[in-house]
Amino acid sequence: MKLRGPPRWIIISYRDIFHRRVPAPPRRLTDSDYERLARWRYALRRFLRRAEVADRRAGISPVQYQMLVTVRGFPGGRPRIADLAEWLQIAHQSAVGLVDRCGRAGLVRRAADRRDRRRVRVLLTARGRRILEALALEHLPEIDRLGEAFPFPPRRRRRRSRT
Repeated sequence: MKLRGPPRWIIISYRDIFHRRVPAPPRRLTDSDYERLARWRYALRRFLRRAEVADRRAGISPVQYQMLVTVRGFPGGRPRIADLAEWLQIAHQSAVGLVDRCGRAGLVRRAADRRDRRRVRVLLTARGRRILEALALEHLPEIDRLGEAFPFPPRRRRRRSRT
């Protein structure tokens, strides 16, 4: 897989990893590499912890919030349960259970696909939209602060000689 310029979003699936489409990491890491990793993990964990607290304060679990964001932000809208499973990186049956729990909580509803009535799409309810919007407004400033935790330039790759 050859990338041109810095990608805005990189979504790596298990298929990419197993078929070695993901570039191999460098063989030796420096102290600054470990420092970058530690800072990144720390900033990410702080963001997630604050988000989890806000989610619970709003009366939903962090995974329910993640699902609401995924349903609302899914490209083209109206994700299938299989789409949710992939985007949340959970098993299909776990996504089914999550949709069931969110449905009972009044956050989402299922709807038949317009083109193929055998397929089910997941949609936000009015209550789900209200909770999502309130939490997203709270999370967005945190995301901006999270971006500030990554001032390091990306590692430069060494060019291999073609001999």
